Amino acid sequence: MVNQVQKQAEEKMDKAIQVLKKDLMTLRAGRANPAILDKVIVEYYGSETPLNQLANISVPDPRSLVIQPWDKTALAEIERSILKSELGLTPNNDGNIIRINIPALTQERRAELVKLARKMGEETKVAIRNVRRDANDDVKKLEKNGEVPEDAARRSSEDIQKLTDRFIKETDAVVASKEKEVTEI
Repeated sequence: MVNQVQKQAEEKMDKAIQVLKKDLMTLRAGRANPAILDKVIVEYYGSETPLNQLANISVPDPRSLVIQPWDKTALAEIERSILKSELGLTPNNDGNIIRINIPALTQERRAELVKLARKMGEETKVAIRNVRRDANDDVKKLEKNGEVPEDAARRSSEDIQKLTDRFIKETDAVVASKEKEVTEI
């Protein structure tokens, strides 16, 4: 029973780290990366569709993205959606494809991105701590119901804390890596 609670806690903590990594991919670090367009939603024939489902996004060089829609009639709507997104990117539509030049980051923008990455890291740490709290509560319930002896419950709480510490360190490492990437000129 206790092992199952620990295993579930570990899976949830790992999932929190994966979400953090995915979210950090959407922060642009001065280099072109198709993942920065992952959150762009396009109004396409009356339904909201993610951009990556409407077009092929490629990186011809480190400072530009090329969006090649499978349906040319969606070009104007894709362009409008990119402009509406809070990415600060300006698309160039030539009738067949959309080119986006990624401007070099200013020092001010780099500082904002570092703050945002740290904020995402803190949110992940909160999520990990919430998983720890829930797991400890589950162990206490098992102990209260007499399904687990007191010493096993205490040992389990220590193991859950070690797990939490490990995932907090991993979160710090992921955020530090992104900070390094963003501040690198």
